[in-house]
Amino acid sequence: MRPRMLRLFAVLMMLLASPRVFAQEEGPRGIHSQEAVVTDSALVPHARPALATGELRTKRFVIVHTAKATGAARALAQQIEGVRDSFGAMLGRDWPGTTEIRLGVGRAEFEALALPGGKPPGWAVALAYPGHQIILLDALSLSDAEGPTTLRHELAHVALGQLAKEWPRWFQEGVAQNLTDERYSVAHYSALFRAVTQERVFHFEDLSEDWPDVPSDVEIAYAQSAAFVAYLTGKHGPQAMGLLVDGVRAGEPFEQAFGKAFRTSLLLEEQDWREGLAARYGWLPLTTSSALLWLAASALCIAAFARRMWQKSARMTELAAEDAAEDAALRLL
Repeated sequence: MRPRMLRLFAVLMMLLASPRVFAQEEGPRGIHSQEAVVTDSALVPHARPALATGELRTKRFVIVHTAKATGAARALAQQIEGVRDSFGAMLGRDWPGTTEIRLGVGRAEFEALALPGGKPPGWAVALAYPGHQIILLDALSLSDAEGPTTLRHELAHVALGQLAKEWPRWFQEGVAQNLTDERYSVAHYSALFRAVTQERVFHFEDLSEDWPDVPSDVEIAYAQSAAFVAYLTGKHGPQAMGLLVDGVRAGEPFEQAFGKAFRTSLLLEEQDWREGLAARYGWLPLTTSSALLWLAASALCIAAFARRMWQKSARMTELAAEDAAEDAALRLL
């Protein structure tokens, strides 16, 4: 089965097996529950933190680290430039200057490396200060499965913060998720499936500044932002994205820069995107794909197995009754 069919099959099985997915209140999972952004540009970076014992420099980064994080810093220095190159390939632009990454091990070091007045929330293992081009990381998170994704997500916030200042919230989150490939997750497909089937897709003008309060709606907001940015990138390419960046950087309102870059309005592009949602995330792709055949085959196998077990149980009961009758007849004789 192709990877896309496997994802569709997994999503449908999850939807059928757990009704809680239609009313989940657990909040967003993954890196969205671990990363944070401080947008207060008034924070003043102090000189090198007292806890830091060394730094490593690459072409466009400086990695400031504690003694415990020396090994993690060396490993990060070998791959960070390649990560930044991939950002330029999508956005059509690279942000200027040198980005600082502060790396410590454990909660105490993580908080000690923060900017004054910009202490990270207790649940965060990564923090971005876009206005200062600084990223704060707990080195232990880099060894987790989602560690590299967390780093790329924070780097995306720094990139957009350095390229321009006024970005809609949905655009920031959508770009970050596309740069980290989060949009390919089953969780994103599940959120969009719920949004489409329950007619709960938000208008992007409502996601420009405010984010939903209900956790299940937050997941929809993240997922649809990622899907729409992917739609724009696929349709218009990195050159148009670069023109959008140039316009917003020059001080143009986002929608004005959007119209110049993509030669259409945000409203029309959103309408076109919405028209294709049912075909991509509703029941239709499930009912017209081979995933449904695999689901039906699995259901038939389960039903056949259950029926076989029931027949076996009934036969054993019947034999037991016959044995009991024979024993009673023998006692009478």
